[in-house]
Amino acid sequence: MAASESHVPSIFTDAIADNQARRPVISRDVFRRGTILLQLVADFLTCVTAALSAYFLQLRFGAHAHCPIKQVAAVGILLGLLAVLLLQGKSASDGHASLLRIRETELAIRTPIQAVLLLSLITFLLRLNYPQTAILIALGLTPILLIAQKQIFSSVLHFLQAKGHGVDRVVVYGAGDTGKRIVSTLLYSPRLGLRPVAVIEDDSALARSHMFQLGYRRCHALPVQCGPITPALLKSLGCSLLIVAMPHACLDDLTEVMDIAKQAGTPLAVMSGSLPKERCGWESIEVDGLQLTAPSLVSERRCYAFAKRAVDLIVSSSLLVLFAPPLLLIGLMIRLGSPGRALFVQKRVGKNGKLFNIYKFRSMYTSTPQYDVSPTQSSDPRITRLGKFLRRTSLDELPQLINVFLGDMTLVGPRPEMPFIVDRYGDQHRRRLQVVPGITGLWQLSADRALPIHENMEYDLYYIRNRTFFMDIAILLHTLLFAIGGGV
Repeated sequence: MAASESHVPSIFTDAIADNQARRPVISRDVFRRGTILLQLVADFLTCVTAALSAYFLQLRFGAHAHCPIKQVAAVGILLGLLAVLLLQGKSASDGHASLLRIRETELAIRTPIQAVLLLSLITFLLRLNYPQTAILIALGLTPILLIAQKQIFSSVLHFLQAKGHGVDRVVVYGAGDTGKRIVSTLLYSPRLGLRPVAVIEDDSALARSHMFQLGYRRCHALPVQCGPITPALLKSLGCSLLIVAMPHACLDDLTEVMDIAKQAGTPLAVMSGSLPKERCGWESIEVDGLQLTAPSLVSERRCYAFAKRAVDLIVSSSLLVLFAPPLLLIGLMIRLGSPGRALFVQKRVGKNGKLFNIYKFRSMYTSTPQYDVSPTQSSDPRITRLGKFLRRTSLDELPQLINVFLGDMTLVGPRPEMPFIVDRYGDQHRRRLQVVPGITGLWQLSADRALPIHENMEYDLYYIRNRTFFMDIAILLHTLLFAIGGGV
């Protein structure tokens, strides 16, 4: 089998991106990021406008406290920056959505007032000649303009989402009170980008032709489809997310629904109380007070992926050129120390189950089976005399820079396993295959590195959920300072 082929592809289907559901004109992730950026710009410009307007209004109402226009502009920019920083800090801690946008309006009132008060203190300390009358006007004007701006922004957002931009099509399974509340919440929280398109009711006695959202604005109606739920039905609805609104369903029923969603290639979220607490690989999501539980999904951010790949190329190519003489010397010493090739080549399983050839300096005798279990003790008789030194100093891993350069591996990520071990993977272990494997990672830095990788999944799963560019830098730094020399 060639290195480019996939190893037992049927067991890795949950690690492969969904390509079957209908896609919005602009993906929800791209739309959300663009919306956040535009909202920042709009908030900043609104606050600058408020500061400038406050100054000219106090002149219009008869005040004679003149100020250089450059200083007025500087004060306006300062107010905009303060408001944006406060708004972003509150938004990050409170979440992205709120029923009827109450939290958004609250922030639009409270945050600008805080920013204006801070501005007043700063102008006093810096002895800026910005009129206090203008500050008082800005204290009332800024929240008004900010609320109006956010209402206009939300209207534009609704219009674009109605055209199919930045939304995922949601199907709710269960038409009871819980299902109605989920539908209402999603319809009133457009920033989530989750648009309910249908409700599936497995109980035909409860099924109706339409379900209205809760609340006083009965302007939206969704079709209610009688069950049973099937992969074909989900695909026909273009379902991008299936929400199971059955908080009292038994585990067997939920397992069956999960299998159906998996066959349809559709992500799934269920009520938190429906799953056993020990269920691994799931994370809690709060949507306006509703606690949903969904499988932890890997989100490959484009900026992060681009920066990571750029660093991989730069570092791997530079080190291969810089270390070329010692690499050749080590290869020569291996050849002289024991018969056989200097490089050890082995099939490993990479992202989405793709097989690739991993390169290492040979540290064991050629009589050792190619896919034997790795040594756990330095006294293992399979290891050559030079191999003990190479493994102890981690120099045997240097040829993997070739894998990094080729893109089969990355500098930081979960270690790639041998195919016979991956054959025994369960659902939790398979999540390691969602990302590109790496030379070093959290597991390699842990005290459990002497134990099998598949027995210590917590490190890799934590990294997959929380990885950032700066976390990668920190792992590389710790590897250079503390981990080199800790091999077996």
